[in-house]
Amino acid sequence: MIESSGCTVILQPVNAVVENIDWYSFLGRAPLPAAGADSLALLSRHRVLITGAGGSIGSALVRRVVALGCEVILLESAESNLHEVQRTLSGDRLSRTGTFYLGNASDPALVDEIFAVHRPQLVFHTAAFKYLPLLEEQPLAAIANNIFATETLAAAASRHGVRMVLLSTDKAVAPGSVMGATKYVAEQIVLSNGGTAVRLANVLGSRGSVSEIFAAQIVSGTPLTVTDREARRYFITISEAVELLLAASVHRDAGGLFVPQLTKAHSIADLARFLSKAVAPGREIPIEFTHLRPGEKKRERLWSADETPGEASPDGLVRVELLLQPWNRLIERLNELRMQVEQRDLGGAIRCLCELVPCYQPSGAILQQAAIIHYG
Repeated sequence: MIESSGCTVILQPVNAVVENIDWYSFLGRAPLPAAGADSLALLSRHRVLITGAGGSIGSALVRRVVALGCEVILLESAESNLHEVQRTLSGDRLSRTGTFYLGNASDPALVDEIFAVHRPQLVFHTAAFKYLPLLEEQPLAAIANNIFATETLAAAASRHGVRMVLLSTDKAVAPGSVMGATKYVAEQIVLSNGGTAVRLANVLGSRGSVSEIFAAQIVSGTPLTVTDREARRYFITISEAVELLLAASVHRDAGGLFVPQLTKAHSIADLARFLSKAVAPGREIPIEFTHLRPGEKKRERLWSADETPGEASPDGLVRVELLLQPWNRLIERLNELRMQVEQRDLGGAIRCLCELVPCYQPSGAILQQAAIIHYG
């Protein structure tokens, strides 16, 4: 509850606010196509491993695959998130059989145990560190979690002949952030192991997203902060993200990189204005333009200049052709990167990351933190 111009304005909690928004009225389009029921029926009774099962997309994916009749093995490193998804499944009586693991995919012993005991037939890897400004401050943690957890999981899936689907991000395209660079390497790892990567756009209503930040600012009565007047992003909804991952898992091509079929990027300032009117109609909420933070871009893209998109398929996916690094060279560079991370040598780790991702341009904040003065 806040006071505005002498009137009391009662607003809902942030999570209720974002859940009740009609995002398609902002996007100005219909929902993206999805895989057909016949294709998804192939997943029925599959044993599905989902990492990051307590996150916004992970938990929505859990509910969707359980509704399809899948058995689920859920891996989550945050205790509260795992407890919440466990409670939700139990309360809704959706879970016929479900197994819950509190841990991280970077733990080889745990991952081997899960594959040996439960023999999953499909893996969705949605777990990752994703908060771009924070990861510019914590680059070694970003590398360890986003790259080496993916490597551990992809190696296990490959050994057991299991298809793996990686949730990636458009920030992996010509990355200017540690988060984007680590997701680019994660894509290379999964694709080199015969898996599938889905490069998603910004997900509206997800935990920590710009839409949730705006909603929180509206609820608290503070101005809406936008980094740049010209900043634009591609957006999808949580349900679209889930359907894209499912479509990729049953796609006729066994592996490859996919992006959503999107044609329009939207202004972040327009999103702020839309949410202001939707959540607090009749109340004028000012917008303050700040500045791009380290690692951020004005515009994101879904593929780079040296990647080639194909035709959109009926399930809303566009396959993107890209060059993979030779496997031996990739492994050699990953081993060197691991050594630098274990030694807490940030300068060496960033140099290794730049070798793995030639198009990565570290931010000034990263270079200063790593004491790299004349690198590149």
